[in-house]
Amino acid sequence: MTTAIEIENLTKDYETGFWRKKKVRALDGLILSVERGQIFGFLGANGAGKTTTLKLLMRLIFPSSGTARVLDHDISDVSIHKRIGYLPENPYFYDYLTAREFLDYCAELFGYDRATRNNRTKQLLSLVGLEEKSWNRQLRKFSKGMLQRVGLAQALVNDPEIVFLDEPMSGLDPIGRREVRDLIASLRTQGKTVFMCSHILSDIEVLCDSVAIMKRGRLSQVGSLDELRARETSLIEVIATSADPAEIGRHLPAGAKLTTTASGLRVEVADERQVDAVIAALRKANGKLVAVQPVRQSLEELFLDE
Repeated sequence: MTTAIEIENLTKDYETGFWRKKKVRALDGLILSVERGQIFGFLGANGAGKTTTLKLLMRLIFPSSGTARVLDHDISDVSIHKRIGYLPENPYFYDYLTAREFLDYCAELFGYDRATRNNRTKQLLSLVGLEEKSWNRQLRKFSKGMLQRVGLAQALVNDPEIVFLDEPMSGLDPIGRREVRDLIASLRTQGKTVFMCSHILSDIEVLCDSVAIMKRGRLSQVGSLDELRARETSLIEVIATSADPAEIGRHLPAGAKLTTTASGLRVEVADERQVDAVIAALRKANGKLVAVQPVRQSLEELFLDE
């Protein structure tokens, strides 16, 4: 499988201050590779370097050092932009235009003829779930969620090979998130590559083949979700029901962590040899064993782990 994005030691420093300039490093030596045809999740808290990375790849800002390639072209080659779709986190559109006029304008920038523009506009506005009665309304009268749908449509207007999405679920209600999530998943079936930033971890878990987690401008972790979860812990959990937590707690081995749940309880141990002792304690408390399994970290725990 070939790569869609290759990033090598990409670094970005910003100057702050009016008189005595001080450099602040927003991105520090990022090395990352994204395979073609996958949905790649790019995670991190505010200020972690996600949007800076996207802007560098889009050539909206310039790196302090390092290089990057998109679809086998250096990012300095702006001709590659005709094969890319991009939705920024806070897009600004010409709000005096209607949704139909705006998409027609975007399509004209890519050289489509009038008939093709008209068909493409109708197709995309339907695809992103914008009601037809809103197609001829000015964008200034749209809600945040409606503007987000128009933004997704413009990102796809040139039938791109790779799509960069910065917080694509922003402003959408649960139904809208589900529709957009299904749309993004459909891009993978079309062979497109999707590089998306999102704070909605449940969407990342459902959609993404691989993820990268950024912290304070540096790459913290990268890989498939299964790889990342397996890498982080060797803990084992025993799940049970019908047991008195106070009673079982008196018989647990040292270091075991007991947590009550809505359906029963959960005992976490760091050593496999302690599992037999936990099961014995469970029997003494007349509990019912449900499962013994390795602990898998959630994406949220990976995201927050320092």
